[in-house]
Amino acid sequence: MPQTLNINQADFEACFLALLTAKRENSPDVDAIVADIITDVRTRGDDAVIELTAKFDRLNLTPDTLAFSREEIMAHCATVPSVEREALESAADRIRAYHARQLPADALWEDETGAELGWRWTPVSAAGLYVPGGLASYPSSVLMNAIPAKVAGVERLAICVPTPDGGNESAGASSRAYCRGR
Repeated sequence: MPQTLNINQADFEACFLALLTAKRENSPDVDAIVADIITDVRTRGDDAVIELTAKFDRLNLTPDTLAFSREEIMAHCATVPSVEREALESAADRIRAYHARQLPADALWEDETGAELGWRWTPVSAAGLYVPGGLASYPSSVLMNAIPAKVAGVERLAICVPTPDGGNESAGASSRAYCRGR
């Protein structure tokens, strides 16, 4: 729940300290449930994902409908108004340029004993991105996660968006945000 603090209030320091030391949510029950879900998916793969999607999102999938086809993605991309598309492309270009500057450099040298030393940076081969759902649509969630991964050289991205009852405003926005396939 949001709290408003005013630095001019006499009890500001006490209120601020209380906010900083407040107990954050931590539920061992949730941790155990999540661990069980992860184990189930590792063990049963897509079958577990399909079953859990039916349970939590009330959406019945099959192995053929587990992921969007390229045609489905392109059809959604075609519905994005040009003004929005240009804004997303501009944001994508800026995000890409920013993260390209952050790429670390490899280094290799020989020390005084003749030993070759150094380091090499390599990307992971795949990354899973979770795009939060809800009433608001934030294509920036996709841009700010997918683009840095691609700049780093990650070849495969898997994006997951919750779809309660088969629909989600963010799901449409998420597919729109990444239509350029960057």
